[in-house]
Parts: sequence; C-alpha cells; structure tokens
Amino acid sequence: MRRAGRQSAAAEQIAAEAVIQVRNVLKCFGPLRAVDNLDLSIGRGEFLALLGPNGAGKTTLIEMIEGIQRPDAGEIRILGRTWKDSEKFLRTKMGIALQETRFVEKLTVLETLNTFASFFSRTKERSLEILSLVQLQEKKDARVVNLSGGQRQRLALGLALLNNPEILLLDEPTTGLDPHARRDIWTILEKLKQGGATMILTTHYMEEAEYLCDRIVIMDRGKILAQGTLTELISRSNGGDIIEFRAKEKVKPEIFKKIRGLIGCSFNEETAGWKLIVRAMTTALPEFINIAKKNRINMLDLECRRMTLDDLFISMTGRHLAE
Repeated sequence: MRRAGRQSAAAEQIAAEAVIQVRNVLKCFGPLRAVDNLDLSIGRGEFLALLGPNGAGKTTLIEMIEGIQRPDAGEIRILGRTWKDSEKFLRTKMGIALQETRFVEKLTVLETLNTFASFFSRTKERSLEILSLVQLQEKKDARVVNLSGGQRQRLALGLALLNNPEILLLDEPTTGLDPHARRDIWTILEKLKQGGATMILTTHYMEEAEYLCDRIVIMDRGKILAQGTLTELISRSNGGDIIEFRAKEKVKPEIFKKIRGLIGCSFNEETAGWKLIVRAMTTALPEFINIAKKNRINMLDLECRRMTLDDLFISMTGRHLAE
C-alpha cells in the first residue's frame, strides 16, 4: 500500500507539471486499434523512453504528439495547447528527429544547417552553435553525401535542435549505428537534459533507455503494459537476476525448486538453453552450483546477469521486444 501511495503521488506530480498530456486517446486503422484509449503524462524536463515491438503503437502515438496524425477520440495537450488551436506556436516549441532523415546530398553540413535555420528565423551563428553541440565542426564544409551514418544522425539531431525546442521527439535515433557513434549521440542528449529539455525517445536498445531516461513506458497492441524506472519495473515483476546455462544431457526442472528466491524456470528448445529467474544472485548462484554438482550436470556454458527489459517483456507477453 505504501509503494502504491508513492507511485500515485509521483503520477499526480507529473500530471500537475505535465508538458505533454495524452488523455484517453484512440487511433484506429480500419479494425486495428493502433492506440487504444491510452493515457500518458510527461513532466517538464523528463526524459521518457517508449519501448515496444513493431506494431505496438509507438510510432502512431509519436505522430499524434507531433501533430502529423489526429486522434479519432480523446485529447492531446502540449504545453497546455492542442494542435487544432495552436499549430504555429507548437511547431516553434518542438524538435523532431526521425530514424532516417532525407538530406539534400549536394549541400554541405553548414549549408544544410543554415537552410533549416532560416525556416525558424535563426541566424548563422545558431548554426555554428549547433555544429559545436553535435561535434561536426570538422565536417562543416563536407557534403552531406560523404558523411558516415553516425555523422548523418548527429546532423539530423542538430536540425531538430536549431529552434532550441522545449520538447524533443526522437524516433530510434541510434538504430544501425556502431557503439561508438551511439555513445556520441548519448553524450549530446545528456547535455540537453542538463539544459532542461523534455524528451520522448523510442528505441529498441534497452541499455539506451536505462542510461538516458527517467522513466520507461512499455507498449504493446496500443496499450501501456507497464511504466517506471527499470528497477521499479523489475521489482514489480518480482524478478531481479538471470542464470542461463546449457548442459550436455537432459535436466529435470524440478531439481531447481530448492533454490531460494527462484521465480521462474524455462527451457528454450531452439538454443537448448535453460533460464532461471531469481530474486538475488548472491544467494541463488551458490545453491545452483551445489545442485549442479550433486546432480552431475555437465554445463557447456553458464551466464549470470541482471534482468533486462526484454526479459521483462517476455514475462509479460511471451514475445521479445524486437519481434
């Protein structure tokens, strides 16, 4: 009861300071309810991760918040206003970076920034500030066609930041990037967070959501399944740690029932691997090793790790987030 009270108080505080309010929003495509009577509030300065498999409704929700699509029912308010009444105002307050941005390939990086800056009546000095922020100073005279994938994503992010937006919407901004390029984007976003920006990030990278965001919202089939920090989400599922192993011979699952804090036990026929979900690795692992020795289990490999958002999603739906 105490925990529920804290969550309720936190939810009320977010709603009171909400920059974005989604109230009972419905969006259908024929018989498909892409977003199904969904409620969501995002507080000022909050970084929120929106996770879910393809078809979960993430993109449709983001497009309605961006003003690209209109809800069939319900209401979306941004900074207390609606797209219907205040489109021009809201365009000045929002920055959007898509998974893939189309550029004029023959323009240089600086020419591209200057062109977009003119749309917001921003000076060329602002373009130079953005060049520094997204770390593209050395590429300012390079043609866009010659940029790497990571550099193009940084340029796309720079375009979204030209008007100094209060709200930033990023749709899988690091998809397809190598780990180093992805970290570069994270560093830029951390600076924006320190400046008080509000952000919604859709991503398939669980570590990205955990590293950058204050709150994680998991969607599936147009609804919100769960929301909170990673620690809160895992705590509510009674999970915590994972022991995974493969063995040479068949193993009877009932032998693991003696492990204290065992929550779940499953076998993957495709990988011939076992997964044990336990509350605490410090107590469960020694007991697991003892059981393995007593029952002469010859392990081919063994891995111990924290529970991830993908593990959590599987426990909720039986499917992977990436499906």
